[in-house]
Amino acid sequence: MTGCLWPCAAAAIATVAAAMGSGAGRRGWGLFRSKTRSPMEVVRHTRDLLSYVAENLEACNSSRDAKREQKMADLRKNIREMKCILYGNGEAEPVTEACTNLTKEFFKENTNTLRLLIVCLPYLDLETQKDVTQIVANLQRQKVDSRIIASDYLDANKDLLDTLMFGYDNLDIAIHYSTILRDCIRHQVAAWYVLESEHMRKFFDYIQLPDFNIASDAFRTFKELLTRHKSSAAEFLSKNYDWFFSEFNSKLLSSPNYIIRRQATQLLGDVLLDRSNTTMMVCYVNSKENLIVLMNLLREQSKVIQVEAFHVFKLFAVNQNKPREIVGILSANKNKILRFLADFTLDKEDNQFEVDKAKVIAEISAL
Repeated sequence: MTGCLWPCAAAAIATVAAAMGSGAGRRGWGLFRSKTRSPMEVVRHTRDLLSYVAENLEACNSSRDAKREQKMADLRKNIREMKCILYGNGEAEPVTEACTNLTKEFFKENTNTLRLLIVCLPYLDLETQKDVTQIVANLQRQKVDSRIIASDYLDANKDLLDTLMFGYDNLDIAIHYSTILRDCIRHQVAAWYVLESEHMRKFFDYIQLPDFNIASDAFRTFKELLTRHKSSAAEFLSKNYDWFFSEFNSKLLSSPNYIIRRQATQLLGDVLLDRSNTTMMVCYVNSKENLIVLMNLLREQSKVIQVEAFHVFKLFAVNQNKPREIVGILSANKNKILRFLADFTLDKEDNQFEVDKAKVIAEISAL
C-alpha cells in the first residue's frame, strides 16, 4: 500500500477488517495495518531521513552506497506521501484532521523539519524538489486552532530567510528556494525581515542576472515584497527612499534590458499610485532627477512602456505644489510634451486614460 493512498486508506482498511473477521483473518489484518502510518509518523520518519541526509551531505554527491540510496528512496516516498496528505491523491480530497496533525508535527517546537528540508533540498532530485515546494506552500496556509503556526515558526527562525535569499547565488537551486521564499513572505513578519535586511540591495543585481528565468523570478519576489504588505512596504520605502530610488532609477528604469525597463515602470506606477505610499509619492514627484528618467521613458519606442510611464508622469504634471525646478523642466519642454500627448492614444478605448491625458495637457498648457 503506497503512501499516496493515505487520504482514503482508513475507509478501505475498515472494509477489509470487517470482511476478515477473526482468527487467521485477524492475523492478516494485523499485517495489513502495520503498513499504515499516521501523518505524525510520516513527518517523524521524514525528519529522521532528512537528518541522515544533512549529516552526510558530501556523501550524497559522491560515491554510491546501497544504504544511502535506500534512505534517499525512502525520503522521496515520504515526501510524496506528505504531499498526498495535504493535497489529496486525485481520488479523495485531503482530510482536515490529517492536515492539521501533519502541520502540528511539522512545526513542532525544536524539531526543525522545515530547516532540514531547506538544507537538504539541493541534494534531492528535481521532482522531489517540486514536491517540497508544494508542501511548503500548503503548510504556510494551514491553520491549527485558528492560527497559522508557520508564521510563528518563521518568526523564531528568521535565519532561514537568509538561507533562501542566498539561493539566488546558486543557479541550480535558485528557482526552488525563491518559490519557498515567496510562500514564506506571505507572512508579514517574514516579509519585514527581508525588507529590513541587506538582501533588498541585492535584488537590483539579481534582477539583472543573465539567466532570464532567475532574473524574472527575482523580480517577482521583489515585487511581492513591495506590494503584498502595504504598511511594511510603505515604512521600508520611507526609511530607505534615497538609496532605493537611486538604485531603482539607475539599474532598473535605465536598464539596457527592455523587459527590466517594462517591468520596473509598471511596478513604479503600482507603488506610487497606492494610497499607503502617498507621502513617499510626494517626495518622488518633487525630484527633477526622477522627472528626467520618466520623460526619457515617454520617448521609448515601446507603447507598453510609454503607457506605464505616462501613469507616473501625470503625477508630476498635476502636482499643485510643483517645485521651481520641476516647473522649469516642464516649461522648457512644453511644446514637445504637448505634441507628444496630442498623438498619444491607446489601442483600446479607455475613458479614464482620456480624462487623465486631458488633465495633463491642461496643466502643461498653463505653465
